[in-house]
Amino acid sequence: MSAPQLVVHRDKELMAQAAAARLITKIVDAQAARGSASVVLTGGRNGNGLLAALAASPARDAIDWSRLELWWGDERFLPEGDPERNVTQAREALLDKVALGPSRIHAMPASDGPHGGDADSAAAGYAAELAAAAGPEDHGPVPTFDVLMLGVGPDTHVASLFPELPAVRETERTVVGVHGAPKPPPTRVSLTLPAIRAAREVWLLAAGEDKAEAAEIALSGAGEIQAPAAGAYGRSRTLWLLDAAAASKLPRALYPPASA
Repeated sequence: MSAPQLVVHRDKELMAQAAAARLITKIVDAQAARGSASVVLTGGRNGNGLLAALAASPARDAIDWSRLELWWGDERFLPEGDPERNVTQAREALLDKVALGPSRIHAMPASDGPHGGDADSAAAGYAAELAAAAGPEDHGPVPTFDVLMLGVGPDTHVASLFPELPAVRETERTVVGVHGAPKPPPTRVSLTLPAIRAAREVWLLAAGEDKAEAAEIALSGAGEIQAPAAGAYGRSRTLWLLDAAAASKLPRALYPPASA
């Protein structure tokens, strides 16, 4: 378990640009060190803002897109191409603009896919895909992701792990179907905390005043069942990337003044 580090930016636009630059560097370094890189994407306004900033960055061409594997932390269980699906939004923001082969885009199953409307079967299928991609060096049923990104919800949820719901309590499976989510759509597919914690680095993104209380709760020692964001951490690094509004309720002692 790695203790959280905080970086606070002036506003959400600067946060997105800085996070995109940070991600480009991390991917290039991983490719240089290990030949390839693996990243878990997140949706929502902050996740999509980062992808759009990456697409607009001239430095994006430093990435060897043929040696990058992309996964998702969660997905809305909707038909393929639905505008609310995270993968649909990611394609619009970034993926359709870069030379990334379809086989390297590991989208979670759609509700009209091979598993039909069975979210639990879809989750098991994605877990099997993750297990097939894991090597002996990963020491587990998922790859050791280089970076896994998560948006933080106002209720402290990450991926589709909501406070007190069964999915956040899961300790064995790596992917689960989520039923009765408190925000629409109610049916989703999500990585679990054990899968999230397999990543080398976990980055939590929060921008806006509506995320201030969630950041305060998650970083104040709350339990992961009540505050799932508190249970999301990486093997070597846990990085909270915030704007000033999301950090407004945090003690300044938690982050260096220079990061603001």
